[in-house]
Amino acid sequence: MAVVLQDSPAQAVLAESRLAAQAKGLPFAGGIAPKDAWWLFETGQAALVDVRSAEERKFVGHVPNSLHVPWATGTNLTRNPRFARELEAKVGKTDLVVLLCRSGKRSALAAEVAAKTGFTQVFNVLEGFEGEINEQGRRGTADGWRFRGLPWVQD
Repeated sequence: MAVVLQDSPAQAVLAESRLAAQAKGLPFAGGIAPKDAWWLFETGQAALVDVRSAEERKFVGHVPNSLHVPWATGTNLTRNPRFARELEAKVGKTDLVVLLCRSGKRSALAAEVAAKTGFTQVFNVLEGFEGEINEQGRRGTADGWRFRGLPWVQD
């Protein structure tokens, strides 16, 4: 899926993300906002990989046509030791890849492992699918993919 970015706004967003990641000492390409991730995915410039468990995707919802490579599995969310290999089976190491989880934390860990195993353009979707938890213990009230009104479906 190696693609050349089609326009300068995408290049600018990714360049800014890379600079911020370098300033923070992140080992992966950086974090991008949900709307930017959707635009890159929708225009075919990036692969969107959901790293949540199969159960989360089924019961909470997921982005249509997104790929799935779980970072962790089962009710205890046991880390998937085959994550990097499974990711490479679905996308190339030089492809533009955006990783999505519930809040952006697991996908950041997944992006770190991906980068350490040779993926050169892997980005974390900031805010995740559901967003951060609020004072009432609920997600999706202030940020996240669904809160931003981006496409999703539920089984």
